[in-house]
Amino acid sequence: MVNMNRRRFLAAVGAAVIAPSRPVWGRVPADSPATAPAQPPRLRGCDLVELGRTGIKASRLAVGTGTKAGREQRDLGEQGLTRLLRHALDQGVQWWDTADLYKTHTLLRAALREIPRERVTITSKTSARDAAGIKGDIERFRRELGTDYIDIVLLHCLTDGDWPEKMRSAMDALSQARAAGHVRAVGCSCHTFEALTAAMNEPWVEVNLARFNPFAKVMDVARPEDVPRVAGLLAEMHRRGKVIYGMKILGEGSLQGDDIDRSLRFALAQPWLSGFTIGFGSAAQIDDIARRIEAADIRRPASLPA
Repeated sequence: MVNMNRRRFLAAVGAAVIAPSRPVWGRVPADSPATAPAQPPRLRGCDLVELGRTGIKASRLAVGTGTKAGREQRDLGEQGLTRLLRHALDQGVQWWDTADLYKTHTLLRAALREIPRERVTITSKTSARDAAGIKGDIERFRRELGTDYIDIVLLHCLTDGDWPEKMRSAMDALSQARAAGHVRAVGCSCHTFEALTAAMNEPWVEVNLARFNPFAKVMDVARPEDVPRVAGLLAEMHRRGKVIYGMKILGEGSLQGDDIDRSLRFALAQPWLSGFTIGFGSAAQIDDIARRIEAADIRRPASLPA
């Protein structure tokens, strides 16, 4: 045994205590700040997401303009709705969801006089069911909105399980509008499970607007226990390359209190759901939903930095 006097022994112990610890076999400890994975950020309504392969970017939350068939937004008037949309944009919410049935196109046109067109993403919907109707609607929509192009145009309120066969000419007309640069992406909104299933199987569909909440309120199924069927279908639709965004997240306004938070968490937890639209009538409502979304504390990497 090597002899070590007391002074040398204490010096060696002191050096061991002072010296920084080194990992065994050169490995960095698992809890080292250098290697601990960064926690993904909370999802927020203002997160910018890429909508599949469409080339379109939009906020996770969309401002819906169809509350009570658009009456609530129309009652705000041009100035009131413009203030609402400017407030939303200040919070990073830049997706506007409208439809011919809502009769809010001209109100959005007034807002576009104050908000640069390139700062917002606009969805509208047509009730036309043939080529002539589609062509007329696209030209009228562009004129009413005061824009050269509409980001997304959807066939509105589909209910038939065989709608792709019945509406082929309308679909072709929308494809022609996309080729002409008047529309950037096409798709549909569905109001029955059969129509939703047809949308999943139809290659033409790029974007689908689907009713979705955990309570089966105003949905394509009647019972909460059937909601997983819808979720599975939408997940498969996403797997096939389609963009899914949600509506009726709050059951057309029927959900209150904790049920709002539960439904928002449920929607945010679905990795296949790019975003969702909620109808707003005031800045306070936008702020409340934005706060609830962040408080839901659903974490995964956002598609794009906000």
